[in-house]
Amino acid sequence: MSRVYNFSAGPGVLPETVLARARDELLEWDDAGASVMEISHRSKDFLGIAEQTENDLRVLLGVPEHYKVLFLQGGATLQFAMVPMNLLGGKKVADYINTGHWSRKAMAEAERFTNVHIGATSEDSKFTTVPPQSSWQLHPDTAYVHFTPNETIGGLECHWTPDTGDVPLVADMSSTILSRPIDVSKFGVIYAGAQKNIGPAGVTVVIVREDLLGKTAASAPSLFDYQKQAENGSMMNTAPTFAWYMSGLVFEWLKELGGLSVMAEINERKASKLYACIDGSAGFYKNQIDPTCRSRMNVTFTLAQSQLDAVFLKRAQEAGLVALKGHRSVGGMRASIYNAMPEKGVDMLVDFMVSFQQRHA
Repeated sequence: MSRVYNFSAGPGVLPETVLARARDELLEWDDAGASVMEISHRSKDFLGIAEQTENDLRVLLGVPEHYKVLFLQGGATLQFAMVPMNLLGGKKVADYINTGHWSRKAMAEAERFTNVHIGATSEDSKFTTVPPQSSWQLHPDTAYVHFTPNETIGGLECHWTPDTGDVPLVADMSSTILSRPIDVSKFGVIYAGAQKNIGPAGVTVVIVREDLLGKTAASAPSLFDYQKQAENGSMMNTAPTFAWYMSGLVFEWLKELGGLSVMAEINERKASKLYACIDGSAGFYKNQIDPTCRSRMNVTFTLAQSQLDAVFLKRAQEAGLVALKGHRSVGGMRASIYNAMPEKGVDMLVDFMVSFQQRHA
């Protein structure tokens, strides 16, 4: 077996040590006589896994005690609906910051439940910048402010945390969670699909401040009620046990690595190497994002000669560098370098890009 370097935007690469441990424990977990996939989600064994997983996540992110941590299903896409269902509290307006594809997706779903007010947008720049907070114009009676810190498709990242005062700040952190330290206390709700930096697809982490519970719309299904999920330990129905278990292994891996400060340093090095290669290519490769807003998780670039795109992808795959094709809506290339992408993989991609340019410039 020869593993490739997988630059997929999601499901993304997982740490090899985590995969190896899951392989070793697949048939029998901890002398239980059964696979972790076969253990009841209400058993003492799995409840122990769930408790340890939550504790490790709280340690990594520094989650304050007055926040609930939920492990739900449905991905970030379901949270596009659950957020307004749970946070409107009788108000009729919610603010959204529009920075690209996933912001627009969240806005479109929220419009089914409330009046969406665009507090700021970078559409005029073709989503190559993040609107500075000085330009934001929030509705005076908004229920919350929603933003997407990292747009995976365009490769745009907000490197600062907005200050919304007493208005709850909601963030879709699917592609940046655990990539660097954050101050959870500045947020009302953080949600993240697992399949980029947490674990395999199937579980969604939601971190919600306790004072925001209990405001759920009466018409919302019980499974969509944050408070009910919190009261039932995220187990109102059969939980995604294997994805939950795998997420726990990833959290252990991050702790053993040294935590999020160490992870942030690694991610900064990886991204800097790729952007240096792009910027130093004399225009052969181009990144359109404002340098102050470039994503450390999703590095997008185009080739000056678009007719070389197919050749680039073919040669890259032959070199063991896969899933580099950009999203169909923007084209070009995209290298997703989430936490589990080894620095060696980025080094190999840079070497390949330099060699490809020498051959085809």
